[in-house]
Amino acid sequence: MSPTYVEGRVRTKTVKRASKAIIERYYPKLTTDFEINKRLTDEIAIIASKRLRNKIAGYTTHLMKRIQKGPVRGISFKLQEEERERKDQYVPEVSALDLSQQPDGQLDIDSDTKDLLKSLGFERLTSH
Repeated sequence: MSPTYVEGRVRTKTVKRASKAIIERYYPKLTTDFEINKRLTDEIAIIASKRLRNKIAGYTTHLMKRIQKGPVRGISFKLQEEERERKDQYVPEVSALDLSQQPDGQLDIDSDTKDLLKSLGFERLTSH
């Protein structure tokens, strides 16, 4: 007996575009629950059929689950932009590359990096 595979569905450009627009505008109200997203989609958008509404709500739920794991390409909303901006502006208090702040005046390098430098002929590097 061969294993059974559940095949996915192809989503149209209309469904994807509508879902992304809904997420960008109403991100704080959306959740990872299909039923809640379905009701919200029904309230905020004029959608021709129930079937299309459900497809949009389903893809919105799918994207919300992906957003929880990390940034999703093609979707930009305020919270994501603010977090990206905060990460870009981060400056560490103590630089890991500043040798004057190191107790022994040396950089801490793991053994793999040391081996790599050795193989490339950079066994002895100066800090000047």
